[in-house]
Amino acid sequence: MTFLDARAQYRRTDTGEALAVESPHGIILVTLRELERSLRVLAAAEPDRTYPAPHINRAFTAIYILQSSLDFEKGGEISEHLFRVYEYCRLRVAEAFRREPSPRLSECADHIGSLLAAWQQIGTRVTGSAA
Repeated sequence: MTFLDARAQYRRTDTGEALAVESPHGIILVTLRELERSLRVLAAAEPDRTYPAPHINRAFTAIYILQSSLDFEKGGEISEHLFRVYEYCRLRVAEAFRREPSPRLSECADHIGSLLAAWQQIGTRVTGSAA
């Protein structure tokens, strides 16, 4: 999947509403939002392990986009830590895909929610408005 493919996919929401994403920061913001949302849906399905396949697929896609967008040369330690968080979430989603007990998806959603909040603050500082 290319960056443009990812951008096109995340321009659409469940309601068919298009998202206007013009910057790399905005693309990551939308991807983090969609990942958190899918992880929350999956976490809600944990008790009976009836994970909705579309949200498993969205989570895997979002994680792939986020991991492949990291620049380890410029980002150094931060990129390494982010990769580990994304990989942890990917492994938990894989457990859900296999219908294994206790994949801890709400924990993943909380981690991604924290990253999302930080990313929104970065956007506010860079653009001067909330993203």
